[in-house]
Amino acid sequence: MKAALSTLISTKNLPPHHCASSSSSSLSRSIWLHPKPLSPPPSFLAPIAPAKSLSSSSIGLSRSSKIHTANFSSTMASAYKPEAARVPPALPLPTPPVTKFKIGLCQLAVTADKERNIAHARKAIEDAAAKGAQLVLLPEIWNGPYSNDSFPVYAEDIDAGGDVSPSTAMLSEVSQRLKITIVGGSIAERSGDRLYNTSCVFGTDGKLLAKHRKIHLFDIDIPGKITFIESKTLTAGQTPTVVDTEVGRIGIGICYDIRFQELAMIYGARGAHLICYPGAFNMTTGPLHWELLQRARAVDNQVVNICPI
Repeated sequence: MKAALSTLISTKNLPPHHCASSSSSSLSRSIWLHPKPLSPPPSFLAPIAPAKSLSSSSIGLSRSSKIHTANFSSTMASAYKPEAARVPPALPLPTPPVTKFKIGLCQLAVTADKERNIAHARKAIEDAAAKGAQLVLLPEIWNGPYSNDSFPVYAEDIDAGGDVSPSTAMLSEVSQRLKITIVGGSIAERSGDRLYNTSCVFGTDGKLLAKHRKIHLFDIDIPGKITFIESKTLTAGQTPTVVDTEVGRIGIGICYDIRFQELAMIYGARGAHLICYPGAFNMTTGPLHWELLQRARAVDNQVVNICPI
């Protein structure tokens, strides 16, 4: 009877690799009928709190299980801190420096003549300020044609400023003279051997407050309608941009950045009063998305969106 039981255990109820051959059957019977005592469990598997020893009766087992459950629940309750559930914690919204002000959105007809484009932008800003605008915005790539061939030709070294960046020099001069805040749309920026699609924000003192490099480059291919690969010449930016100005805290995005809710969520969490998305949307995808995405970002984050195109 004992031999039959040994054979049954070692051949029928064991995994296949324990019954590979008849020569190992005696070894299998020995291992499975006379197992080695288990070593103590590692420390990280120790019970959360001491419990009563288990008895052989089902009642004792049930009571011990209840003790373990109770101890586990009490530990969880003591560790639960709802105020720390959001990491990082929400920032308190800043008080807007002004509660009511005018915003000027400048639409510009861009030509291949860079000097003419700069003069046209200057006049548009001056007209907006004359009508009471305290914040003026320009569109995306306003100082030259929007094309991969043109980006290297019209690009400027913004950090160097002066004569090598006439577009930003004009924005600085006008913002200081008119005492207004300017979100300068965007221009192609040259930095080392890379090109970026960059927006500059100037304060009322003419100083450069922030510089945002377009994070989400617009690569699209709709057969028979539009093909444009922005990443062919431009490098994507890496950093969200939030800046405090005379009219409030502003988050900056450029055109296709508006497609990505996560960027707007960051700006909302950082206390932005406004999010500005200078754009140059095409007429294939633009009519389908531009207004819809503005409303979506505003509703999602309860932040005003301003989008000159």
